[in-house]
Amino acid sequence: MKKLEFQRKIKYNPRPVIVDLWAPWCSPCKAMAPGFKAVSQKYSGQVDVLKINVDESPDVMKELGVMSIPTVVGFAKGEEILRRTGMQTQGMLEFFFETTLSQKKPAIMPPAPATRVFRTLLGLGVAAVGWFAWQSILIVAAGGIIVFSGYYDRCPIFRAIAPRIKNLLKAKQSGN
Repeated sequence: MKKLEFQRKIKYNPRPVIVDLWAPWCSPCKAMAPGFKAVSQKYSGQVDVLKINVDESPDVMKELGVMSIPTVVGFAKGEEILRRTGMQTQGMLEFFFETTLSQKKPAIMPPAPATRVFRTLLGLGVAAVGWFAWQSILIVAAGGIIVFSGYYDRCPIFRAIAPRIKNLLKAKQSGN
């Protein structure tokens, strides 16, 4: 796909568009394909999908500033709504399609599955060192905060207050 053709499809499409940048040699792309296909069929007629082989369309990859694949980008009314790089679970793809369909940037972008695992292990490690090496409740609490940072998007209290805090910060910045 050429750069101009891509820009036209994104800008003038009446429905939101999900762009899947992939390559035939990419293992994570292959692993994500069945989940992507299932979710795209679920949203068929509501969201259009452009699957772009980056080997055949390097101009599009460059236009979007994509450095790694798989990358999934959601567009609505010609504007980018959200972007994710790396293999995504079917649940994350559903979130992606639903968010793009709503045509609003999410207030909270959930961490990728690998990031959740990394933060959980790091937080547990910090907490264990804090408890067993220094017996410090502050270091254990820091470990707990690191673990929480991997799952914050699932906390109903955080979800309720995060948009308000974001709006307060924006108001404060525009007032300066």
